[in-house]
Amino acid sequence: MASSNFEDFLPLMANKLGGDGLIGELCNGFNLLVDSEKGVITFDSLKKNSALLGLQDLSDDDLRCMLREGDFDGDGALNQMEFCVLMFRLSPELMEESESLLEEALLQEFKHDC
Repeated sequence: MASSNFEDFLPLMANKLGGDGLIGELCNGFNLLVDSEKGVITFDSLKKNSALLGLQDLSDDDLRCMLREGDFDGDGALNQMEFCVLMFRLSPELMEESESLLEEALLQEFKHDC
């Protein structure tokens, strides 16, 4: 797979928009890439609409790899949930922040129970 410059803006968006706003923006991103007839992101819809998200330089192999990476049910396409999960997984900083928040919540709950 070709190397591409990827700048992770998801943490910045999360801080600026909050949780609900971030999910809304992810849904907007999904809607930009979705095949309107099938209701999922297919290879063809991703290839056709990828330039809208600044991904025009990705090769067909890169696009197929993205689909495979997020396709949990094996249907060859991404539904909205798979797309959102993939976006979080592709954001290491946001994943680390989420893990930290989860650990903090668990510690608080543990202290509360004891």
